Amino acid sequence: MERREEQPGAAGAGAAPALDFTVENVEKALHQLYYDPNIENKNLAQKWLMQAQVSPQAWHFSWQLLQPDKVPEIQYFGASALHIKISRYWSDIPTDQYESLKAQLFTQITHFASGSKIVLTRLCVALASLALSMMPDAWPCAVADMVRLFQAEDSPVDGQGRCLALLELLTVLPEEFQTSRLPQYRKGLVRASLAVECGAVFPLLEQLLQQPSSPSCVRQKVLKCFSSWVQLEVPLQDCEALIQAAFAALQDSELFDSSVEAIVNAISQPDAQRYVNTLLKLIPLVLGLQDQLRQAVQNGDMETSHGICRIAVALGENHSRALLDQVEHWQSFLALVNMIMFCTGIPGHYPVNETTSSLTLTFWYTLQDDILSFEAEKQAVYQQVYRPVYFQLVDVLLHKAQFPSDEEYGFWSSDEKEQFRIYRVDISDTLMYVYEMLGAELLSNLYEKLGRLLTSSEEPYSWQHTEALLYGFQSIAETIDVNYSDVVPGLIGLIPRISISNVQLADTVMFTIGALSEWLADHPVMINSVLPLVLHALGNPELSVSSVSTLKKICRECKYDLPPYAANIVAVSQDVLMKQIHKTSQCMWLMQALGFLLSALQVEEILKNLHSLISPYIQQLEKLAEEIPNPSNKLAIVHILGLLSNLFTTLDVSHHEDDHEGSELRKLPVPQGPNPVVVVLQQVFQLIQKVLSKWLNDAQVVEAVCAIFEKSVKTLLDDFAPMVPQLCEMLGRMYSTIPQASALDLTRQLVHIFAHEPAHFPPIEALFLLVTSVTLTLFQQGPRDHPDIVDSFMQLLAQALKRKPDLFLCERLDVKAVFQCDRAAASVWGSRTCGESGSGGWPYAARSSAGGHWGPGLPQPHGLLCRHPICSEQTLLQPPEHVDQGGTAATWFSLCPPQS
Repeated sequence: MERREEQPGAAGAGAAPALDFTVENVEKALHQLYYDPNIENKNLAQKWLMQAQVSPQAWHFSWQLLQPDKVPEIQYFGASALHIKISRYWSDIPTDQYESLKAQLFTQITHFASGSKIVLTRLCVALASLALSMMPDAWPCAVADMVRLFQAEDSPVDGQGRCLALLELLTVLPEEFQTSRLPQYRKGLVRASLAVECGAVFPLLEQLLQQPSSPSCVRQKVLKCFSSWVQLEVPLQDCEALIQAAFAALQDSELFDSSVEAIVNAISQPDAQRYVNTLLKLIPLVLGLQDQLRQAVQNGDMETSHGICRIAVALGENHSRALLDQVEHWQSFLALVNMIMFCTGIPGHYPVNETTSSLTLTFWYTLQDDILSFEAEKQAVYQQVYRPVYFQLVDVLLHKAQFPSDEEYGFWSSDEKEQFRIYRVDISDTLMYVYEMLGAELLSNLYEKLGRLLTSSEEPYSWQHTEALLYGFQSIAETIDVNYSDVVPGLIGLIPRISISNVQLADTVMFTIGALSEWLADHPVMINSVLPLVLHALGNPELSVSSVSTLKKICRECKYDLPPYAANIVAVSQDVLMKQIHKTSQCMWLMQALGFLLSALQVEEILKNLHSLISPYIQQLEKLAEEIPNPSNKLAIVHILGLLSNLFTTLDVSHHEDDHEGSELRKLPVPQGPNPVVVVLQQVFQLIQKVLSKWLNDAQVVEAVCAIFEKSVKTLLDDFAPMVPQLCEMLGRMYSTIPQASALDLTRQLVHIFAHEPAHFPPIEALFLLVTSVTLTLFQQGPRDHPDIVDSFMQLLAQALKRKPDLFLCERLDVKAVFQCDRAAASVWGSRTCGESGSGGWPYAARSSAGGHWGPGLPQPHGLLCRHPICSEQTLLQPPEHVDQGGTAATWFSLCPPQS
């Protein structure tokens, strides 16, 4: 077709002048793309073809590539190129050529109605894009015209071919609209126009779907077309006839999947809840599928049961509030709820024997939320109706959560086991939610069932049933405050009676005890009932995660009641640590648990237990410090340092954590004298320095060393004071030798906690000056090779400004160089938005009234020179809007990262 000259850039700026986008060259490139074994040649061909299809020549070669003598791959490229030109470069097409282009596309679609289906679809997409670009002004009745043209009797194509081509065109039209690049104002106009055009589409679809003589392929295409159109938010009442026809088509196995998709899409429209009368008509249609559903379940037909469940859940989940409001129809909606209950409890183990039950879980959330959102009187009525339903749901969910037999479970793949684990987590979330509906009565119900199961002598119980009931308790206790429940004492009494002969059951027992740790803190007399079980489980590597996490929870919540058990806990823990039963992460958790435990002991007892606990590791570290560095040594060193840092993270004899919580706990008196952690750190300080001397160039080891002190500082706060001078000296030597970000992070913690104290200011100042000097040297050499140091250094400077601006007053500090670091930092960070976290950058320079840049201690600034793009480097008398108005000039510096 004729067209005016392409606008600059439309052909792709990367195309070289020597490239000739001819039919022959396109065909050669396509052959190379599909058949050349060399991947580089394929990539070059693909790049060239992408340039070709946006070039001005594409308007000419596309039509030639569609010739009947070409292979489908070539024809497909021609059709794709036409779609790209129409959808992306519509403004380049002269208005007087719209009709010609439309006619050519109709002709090609008619031709390919009996040809390649992939080419036909691409041509339909191209015509759909053209129609959307012309609607509503240039082509007001586009859809009606399409229907009329394809129904013409004088077409050379047979009726079925024309019908399928028309349906394909009508199907892709709404889909193309959803992904089109139309401007927002145009989208609204086109959507309104398409809504009107439904009048030309739906009667045709109804006729074809209900006509007995329509072949299966046509009826399937009709359902797909309907499914596509309803996503344009067509009023549900306009779809009634087609939805009913789709329900009838569910009996045809060939049409089942397409029918399900169409019905679900129609029901799930956000606007559908407005059409309550239509929704009420759909309930009997859904209930009418129950026999087909039961038959599918009996026959193991998972696809059919899955599809029917999708329909029932779509109606119930999307419109439960609207249907609950129809009080006179409560029985029909209750019948739908019971149908969904059947789907939840569908026989078989997920995901091996069934995949349907998981679809229903969100429905139960939605229904409960809607019931609880009613006013009190109406809510009471629905509570009376649906509380029995939710008690039944609990039974169903716990049955579905049961593990299969050991033999069957052994044949499951690792992927199936993981899917089942996730499914149980979803059930756990649902049970926690159901508690809001049923309250304390749910716990009583579970306790009675567990009690009957464990105390009955009539028949042996399965471990799966016991595990599921405990899992229900655990699910609720993990998130709900059960401290006032009158059944928990009985549950704690029942747990020791459980015969644990299975890993899954033992895991759940552990997690249940952990979930009840807060209750145990309020009822310490019961600790002895369950603590032996936990300590025994520590020796089983298969129970590693559950046993260690449970012990950690008990030690954290019940630490003031654990001194009588401390010796036993430490002994068992030390034994499993030395036997290396647990993986690294669980070893770290175990050390945290011991830190909580020791925090509640007297200082003498703490030191005694610390000596026995860490002496073997100190001895091992001494040996490793003598050896030549190698990868295995490194792993051992990092592991030991990690154990120490995790122990010191929670070992808090001054109970700072309790102060933060603000709770009234039974605290021990604050001990006088040196802190036990400080005592230990002073004893091993030289050893740590020796390790550092050999591993100073290894970032992982340095980070592990710094972590010991950083976590100790965060936990001990002022109690860490005796260590400040020697730690500052060590950090200075470390950083002077090989600068590393972890040393800067530890320095920042010291500045935060100790810089404001006069007694500790001299060593802090000396360290700050040293690391600043070393870092400025790095900046002069180019900071791009050290982005982590740049980030940590800027955070250190920000902390210093906020906590102790006096650090910038030292004569030995090159303040000007420090305040120019933002330029270098910006080259590392690149452009960031104002207020982005992760750095303590310098987007602001303050300017005094006399000119020149201001620093802390100099006269109050006359204004701020903001380098943020919003402010365009303006001098501002007040902080700009994107800065916290409550900050001082000193803090404004650190609120935004630097701008490039």
